[in-house]
Amino acid sequence: MNLQKWKNPSLLLTSIGIANIGDFIYLVAINILVFQMTGSAAAVAALWLIGPLTNIFAKFWTGSFIDYRSKRKVMMSTYAIRGIFIFILPFMDNLFLLYSVLIILSIAKAFFNPASMTYITIVVPKKMRKRFNSIRAFASSGAFIIGPSIGGALIYATSIDVTLWINAIFFLLSAGLLWSLPEERKRAEQIPQLTIKQVMKDFTVVQNFMKHNRYVTGIYLGFIVVLLCTFAMDAQEVVFTQQEVGLSEVDYTLLISITGIGSVTGAILLSIISNKLSLRMMIVVGLTFVAIGYIIYAFSWSFISITIGFIILGFFLVFLNAGMMTFYQNNIPIDLMGRVTSIFDLIQSTLQVLIVLAVGLLADIISLRGTIVSLSISMFILSIMYMFFVLKPTHVKLYQDAS
Repeated sequence: MNLQKWKNPSLLLTSIGIANIGDFIYLVAINILVFQMTGSAAAVAALWLIGPLTNIFAKFWTGSFIDYRSKRKVMMSTYAIRGIFIFILPFMDNLFLLYSVLIILSIAKAFFNPASMTYITIVVPKKMRKRFNSIRAFASSGAFIIGPSIGGALIYATSIDVTLWINAIFFLLSAGLLWSLPEERKRAEQIPQLTIKQVMKDFTVVQNFMKHNRYVTGIYLGFIVVLLCTFAMDAQEVVFTQQEVGLSEVDYTLLISITGIGSVTGAILLSIISNKLSLRMMIVVGLTFVAIGYIIYAFSWSFISITIGFIILGFFLVFLNAGMMTFYQNNIPIDLMGRVTSIFDLIQSTLQVLIVLAVGLLADIISLRGTIVSLSISMFILSIMYMFFVLKPTHVKLYQDAS
């Protein structure tokens, strides 16, 4: 490994990794803060709708904003805004002010994904992206385990307020690390005003790209559909494991920790062997075993069986995510990536809201077990169809990960 070549990618990974830990500390703290303020489970549940609903509003124009401006500065700004507003959260003395701040935080986060996807593609050379995304998967999996632990420990040792103030420092530190990274070399010479006319024009540009790159568009949309199946099942996870499988809250907490360990193990292995695996192999193997993991989960009747399913899906989900992210970065033009990513995120967020509502209705009609089993089988069938398109020999060049 050439250390000089990895200097900037390493700083970028460190910044994203610290922010990922901050995300999970925030998740623990904000749920407790809202419950303490309201005593309402419904108010806590509403937190899960803020993200998708805000995305539906914001993603119409985030891409148009990002593609014409410095991606690094957009990332820094989103981290700084999140740090500042998380810091002031403890001073919000009523629910309206609190939710107003949460919406601002969600809008800031909506800018981050398109900006970071584009900036990573700029900073990390094509031949290094697969390993970079594998290491990033390790960082995300590690944050999934240690973030809630740090959050819980801080709350226990100090208070919710102090935990949120420390949490704010994580995001400010992440912003500071990005300061030393290079600016992208090529940017739009003229920055158009963010008007409805400009947004509609950008929609047309993205539509034309999708029309002329149907295979790439279809593969990524197929990936989103598969993720929707996992999202729908995950949304009912707590209820399913306790009502249908009979796990206690302690069992469920242990199950999540074991899943996290499975993800970290898979990410460590992938970061070591990623250069020996083709992108198609990462995607196909990852998707196959994630689907199998959810099948085992859907038919589980005991802690042991559901644990096996979760370890499998946790282990192989990192293969699927890293493979698809690399495929995406390699096949979407950098000058369009912010707008294309925003449109895909908009589609995903809209479908997430719809599928959560649909699953809730189905669970009442055919039972929760029947709904989860139906979703897992549907996901498995879709995965087989999806793999057929990924393995089509006529498109093998799109999966080459080295220049």
